[in-house]
Amino acid sequence: MKKHLILRVVSKLLIPLIILYGLYVQFHGDFGAGGGFQAGVIIAVSVILYALIFGMDAAQEAVPPWLIKIGTASGVIVFAGVGFITMLMGGNFLDYDVLHPDLAHRAGQHMGILWVEIGVLLTVTSVMIAVFYAFAGRVPDMSDEEW
Repeated sequence: MKKHLILRVVSKLLIPLIILYGLYVQFHGDFGAGGGFQAGVIIAVSVILYALIFGMDAAQEAVPPWLIKIGTASGVIVFAGVGFITMLMGGNFLDYDVLHPDLAHRAGQHMGILWVEIGVLLTVTSVMIAVFYAFAGRVPDMSDEEW
């Protein structure tokens, strides 16, 4: 792809906008359509686009596989941690009302949903990138001439 200057320049302009849109979907997910899953896929697409344009080596240098493993595990820990914190505070698993005493404005609901969606974002982004790395990094069984 080194010969495709236009693709490289346009992708360098689009990738930050894709990430910004993913963050928009993430932080407006509890008020409208969207949330952690959609935002996670959108942000993973930015890394996949980077890998397709600049190569797998550049993508794995920018987002190394060890970071993907940490992101997957920490997303699950954040999600489950919110549930366990609500249980420790006297509520049921993922009963967000116990997180904040202001029941009139549902502040606990907003805090709980935000943290759960952040956990989903981390997990989905990391898993999507890991799946892409696994498929893109495998060696083909047939050479191009055999097709």
